[in-house]
Amino acid sequence: LLCYTLYVTMKVALSLLALAASASAFAPSSNFGATRSVLRMSEEEAAAPAEEEAPAPAPAPVAAATKEKVPCFGAAPFFGGNEIFVGKTEWDLLTSEWGSAETGTYLRAAELKHGRSAMLATVGYAFHKLGLTLDNISPHEYLSVTQNIKFADLAAMNPVDAMKSLPAESWGQMFAAIAIVEIYELTHTGGKLAYDETVAPGLQPGGLTGDLGWNPLRITVDDRRRLVELQNGRAAMFAITAWVSAETIPGSVPLPLPW
Repeated sequence: LLCYTLYVTMKVALSLLALAASASAFAPSSNFGATRSVLRMSEEEAAAPAEEEAPAPAPAPVAAATKEKVPCFGAAPFFGGNEIFVGKTEWDLLTSEWGSAETGTYLRAAELKHGRSAMLATVGYAFHKLGLTLDNISPHEYLSVTQNIKFADLAAMNPVDAMKSLPAESWGQMFAAIAIVEIYELTHTGGKLAYDETVAPGLQPGGLTGDLGWNPLRITVDDRRRLVELQNGRAAMFAITAWVSAETIPGSVPLPLPW
C-alpha cells in the first residue's frame, strides 16, 4: 500500500510539472519582445527620411576696397564758370584703378612737356612761314659748310621739307639738348642736384612733375598760371598737328589756313 501511494504521488507531481512546462512554452518571452521592439525601432529609423542638415550660412560679402578718386588739375574752363573734363573716365581708370595719384602726376607732366614742345614747334613754324628765317637774321650764310647747306635754301622750302633736309648732326644736336633737359629734371630737385639720393628724384614715384626749378624772372607760379600754360600747350598741339597735316596731305584740313 505504501509503495502504491508513493507511485501515485510521483505520477501526480510529474503531471503537474509537465503541465507547467507546457504552459510556459506558450507564454510570451520578455526578451524576445524586447528584441522585436529594438528591431522594429531600427526599421522605423531606417525607413524614416534622414533629417536634412541646415545649410551653412553663406559668408558675408566682402566689400571691395575702393580708392578715392584722384582730382585732375587742368580741367578746361568754360562759360559761366563751368569746367569741361574730357577723358574723365580714362583719368579715373588710370589713376584710381590701374595706378595712383603718382600716376596722375606723371600723366600731367607728360602733357605739360608735350605742350611745351608743341609751343616751340608752332612758333618755329610760324616764323618760317612769316619769313623770319636765319638767312635774314644770322650773319652766317651756311648751316653746314661741309655739306653745302645754306639757310636761304632751307627758307625756300616749306617747314617740313626743311626739317627733312637737315643733316644728321643737326638732329643729333637737337636730341642732345633735349637729353640735357631731361637728365637735369631726373637728377635735380628744386633747382639743386640731389647728390645724396640713392634713387634719382625723377625715377621716384611722382618725381617727374615738369617743374625744372628754372625761374629767372621770379614769376609767382600759381594755379592760374599753371592752367594757362596747359591750355596754351593744348592749343599748340592742335595747331602744329593741323599745320603739318595740311602741309603733307593736301585737303586733310578742311579749314583755310593763312598760308
